[in-house]
Amino acid sequence: MKSSEIDRIARATGVRIENGWVCVGLRDGREIRFLASKNRRLSHASAKALKNVEIICNGTGLHWPDVDEDLSVQGILDGRIGQSEEVLEEALAR
Repeated sequence: MKSSEIDRIARATGVRIENGWVCVGLRDGREIRFLASKNRRLSHASAKALKNVEIICNGTGLHWPDVDEDLSVQGILDGRIGQSEEVLEEALAR
């Protein structure tokens, strides 16, 4: 992989929880957000467990050790934040 390709990889520089939103600061200055309630594991997490989030893999991922959840920054950018309970129930009902 060329260094120019590595530079384009989305990397988190910070993460915080704000009113139920997971807010991720990116190296390029952007901030992305998603509702924790849209992820089946995060939706059941306590406030303390939700705030216990680590930036992993040189900024390319997020890890919540208390709920055993991992999300990639690129996946979040692509809209892949895991499935909510509602989505899972709808899929099972089919």
